[in-house]
Amino acid sequence: MPFKHAAVASAAVLVVMAAGAAQAQAQYAFNLPGQSLERSLTAVGRQAQVNVVFRPEQVSGKAAEPLKGRFTADAALRRLLVGSGLDVQTTPGGSYLLVEAPAPLAQADVAAVDEVVVVLGRGRTRQMQTLSRAELNKLAPGTSPLAALNKLPGVNFTSSDPFGAYEWAQQVTIRSFTTDQMGYTLDGLPLGNMQYRNNNGLSIGRALLTENNGATSLSQGGSALGTASTSNIGGTIDFTSIDPTDAFGVDIAGTYGSGGTWRGFARLNTGKLPGGGSLYAAYARQDTKKWKAAGEQNIEQVNVKFVQPLGEAVRSTTFVDYADRREDDYADLSFALVNRLGWKVDTISDDFALAETLATALQTGGAVPKPYLNADDVYYNGGGVRQDTLVYERLDYDVTPSLSGSTTAYYHRDHGIGTYASPYDATPQAYGGSSVSVSALRYDIDRAGLISRLSYTLGDHKLDAGVWYENNDFHQAAYLYGLTKGVAPTNFQRFYDNPFRTRWDYRFSTKTYQFHVGDTWSVTDDLKVNAGFKALKVTNDAKTITSKTPINGTIEAKDYFLPSAGILYRLDERNELFAGFTRNMAAFVASASSGPFSTTQAGFDYIRKDLKPEKTRTLEAGYRYSRDGLQATVTAYDVAFQNRLLATSISATIVGNQNVLQNVGGVTSRGVETAINWRFAPDWSLFGSFAYNDAKYDDDVRPLGGAAIATKGKRVVAAPKTVGGAELAYDNGAVWSKITAHYQGERFYTYLNDSPVKSSTVFDLAAGYRVPRTRVEVLLNVTNLFDKRYYSSVGTSGFVNTDPTGSYTTLQQGAPRQVFATVRVSF
Repeated sequence: MPFKHAAVASAAVLVVMAAGAAQAQAQYAFNLPGQSLERSLTAVGRQAQVNVVFRPEQVSGKAAEPLKGRFTADAALRRLLVGSGLDVQTTPGGSYLLVEAPAPLAQADVAAVDEVVVVLGRGRTRQMQTLSRAELNKLAPGTSPLAALNKLPGVNFTSSDPFGAYEWAQQVTIRSFTTDQMGYTLDGLPLGNMQYRNNNGLSIGRALLTENNGATSLSQGGSALGTASTSNIGGTIDFTSIDPTDAFGVDIAGTYGSGGTWRGFARLNTGKLPGGGSLYAAYARQDTKKWKAAGEQNIEQVNVKFVQPLGEAVRSTTFVDYADRREDDYADLSFALVNRLGWKVDTISDDFALAETLATALQTGGAVPKPYLNADDVYYNGGGVRQDTLVYERLDYDVTPSLSGSTTAYYHRDHGIGTYASPYDATPQAYGGSSVSVSALRYDIDRAGLISRLSYTLGDHKLDAGVWYENNDFHQAAYLYGLTKGVAPTNFQRFYDNPFRTRWDYRFSTKTYQFHVGDTWSVTDDLKVNAGFKALKVTNDAKTITSKTPINGTIEAKDYFLPSAGILYRLDERNELFAGFTRNMAAFVASASSGPFSTTQAGFDYIRKDLKPEKTRTLEAGYRYSRDGLQATVTAYDVAFQNRLLATSISATIVGNQNVLQNVGGVTSRGVETAINWRFAPDWSLFGSFAYNDAKYDDDVRPLGGAAIATKGKRVVAAPKTVGGAELAYDNGAVWSKITAHYQGERFYTYLNDSPVKSSTVFDLAAGYRVPRTRVEVLLNVTNLFDKRYYSSVGTSGFVNTDPTGSYTTLQQGAPRQVFATVRVSF
């Protein structure tokens, strides 16, 4: 149906919701006997279809009085908790979290005492896990929360630095889908596709200080209907930020570790202000030296969050983030390069004279100094600068006990540059005369959007509808800047002025419209069914400012019926079955680096009418078990990936040998994911996960005008067939420790699977001590405990059909053992 019809349908649904609000009550009839508190809490969660999150020891030995009558979920839980010493808080995701009562503690204490570690999707109709803030707080400060997801079933996260924060090498694979095929949100806001040359968002490390991370949730396969993402065909990762505390407090922390790494952090919580609101302001700076060669990766960042009640029914949340990140590259490598030059081969940013010698040899055809075989073996430096400002204003409102909603307006501004010391383009004499120049890509993202949702409870039905609109202006340009002969640059990662050449300059505009509507029906106390659909339309427009190969035009990706459905059946208090179906679509990327515009005008005109957006169909079914400190889950899935996009040459069709984007067939992924979380003793817990993923290409690739490439039946690049994780943890309230292992199976970076990357298992260690009767904690983190040599990310420079000699430079190495110590103090 036309999108305007979807918008009319949206308005109609919202009107119906509002009209019936006065009659319907979001209350449930309870008739619970006096029994253990755990059983009563579980019963309320099941009947009200909400997540009630608590640790077994919080409720151990506690009883609940009988509960009879009609109550909202919140009121029922509070009645059960009377006299228990516990209170309940609502998380941004709508779950109910048990905390100690009263709870005016500083954030550090709340993280240590009140949160569970992992929730394995209990009560959900799809595969989903949530990591608590307490779990994230045990990582070394500055560590990407993506790294914490590695323990979850089916997740393989890699990077080449110990914090997992180096953006060029950040890689997530889940069910054979990679980083830019996932969706990412922060407090419901879209973060884009998180690829390095991002045209529509920013990484979570630049959007939020790691110390302000709240719970993080992963949905493999199908995400919530209203998720604000145009790339989530492989799943969604939802990040949250913590709220200010009700009590005044100051949190400070300092980290020091391997390679002279240091990080300083401070956060001020105002507590309750005269108007009833509360605010925190937080600042951090981190300077990290590369673990090999010369170079640094630094970030300076500020977060401010203000929460203000506006009467009894409305709450305002204002969030501001500013980040300045500068990082020197780890060079992409090949098997052949490492075999010749050693494990620590990298950039030569401490030897500018050698860089000029190699560049001169490349330009003149002269000999290169040993041990190098060619001038491309190494390069001087590369990296990038990103400056981001992210702001949102959110209103949460409860119109009636049955009708609630939220509206969020947001704005994101990114100013960035990616640099490379090019040996191919000599600097003219008038600009310095060096045989090396700076090849730079400049990025400017200017996007604003609005997200609005309403939720209405009508008897046993919970209706949900919403809209999302975003306007994104992306400016991308390529320049060459000069370097002075014989003078090493003192500040390579910066914004340069006065280019001696402009290669090209483009502006891209992307408009996104999304509408969704769904219904969750509690058929009985034990059976829940949900169904709905979303309509998505994304329009991309390209305009040339300056280029020898101009490109102008418009392309759309749209589907007005992307359905989703799920079912949950509780066999009893401990056992539940679930199943789900999801259809999804990924929009085209509007960029000169990738997508349909990364070609010439002739190439774009050739494909624009026939190119189809990528789509997925996901089927999954699973079983969950939960009782007295034990959670377990097993999920089987079948994913059909359609209209796979790949850049291929069309030289036989159009003169010029352009690469254009082409639909090259599909991928079928089938697999099983398992996980267990077991608290087998009062202070001990064990977590384990294992996933098997059989993902293969359905078709041979047939480039336009070229010979077929026999990819049918070959395994999907970058995706390991088997992934596993294990963690043994101890925590007695004062002393805690954990050892974690992550296994990734064999992977490929060639479509014909002729260059395998060996499997590896990496162990990490973390330990801490909370000083009694103080708010002081000491933290020790050791990454890659046994100093394993392994390749982390693959395909960072792309994938190739075949590489029998192992000479294609597209691999990143994992960091060796690194040690970091942190001291946290709260006042």
